[in-house]
Amino acid sequence: MTHLPLFPLQTVLFPGGLLPLRVFEARYIDMVTRCLREDSVFGVNLIAEGREVGQPAAPHRTGTSARIVRCDADEAGIMHVEVVGERRFRIERTGVGANGLLSGEVEWLAEAPQLPVPEDCTMLIAVLQAIMKDLGEHLFPPPQRFDDADWVGMRLAGVLPIPLRARQALLELELPIDRLQIIRSYLAQQGLKAD
Repeated sequence: MTHLPLFPLQTVLFPGGLLPLRVFEARYIDMVTRCLREDSVFGVNLIAEGREVGQPAAPHRTGTSARIVRCDADEAGIMHVEVVGERRFRIERTGVGANGLLSGEVEWLAEAPQLPVPEDCTMLIAVLQAIMKDLGEHLFPPPQRFDDADWVGMRLAGVLPIPLRARQALLELELPIDRLQIIRSYLAQQGLKAD
């Protein structure tokens, strides 16, 4: 078990994904400052119930640890932070500190094995490459591993216009091949055929 400060948001962060954040609540400014000072991570979880601002929201149990890669504090009382997702975790217990910051005892989930993209999903590599070209490769930090089913699936799950609950379900999947198959089916339903 690891103790982790938690940042419940209306978004899903995937391992390897980038997320810009605008931080202005005192509890989160304190958290970011501490993470920068200690070179530590915090957890990002999709909100299951509640709101981003005000009382601590109830998060979904599975989230991703976030490491700060850029921080600007040009505006008084506001920090512009960019984080990269690292590892998936599952919350076992939560508590709220005196400053209103939610934290949790978390269990790290197993890293996915490196597997090739199955033949029936190789078109997803071309889809991802087209998206990267359109959005800009700076949004996809290296290493870029088009031969890794987990990496391809996580990148697509993070950028495709998928509803939040479905994104959360994709994050929770244990097997990278299952994630790719679901994304392939989703794209087919949207009219993008694998042929």
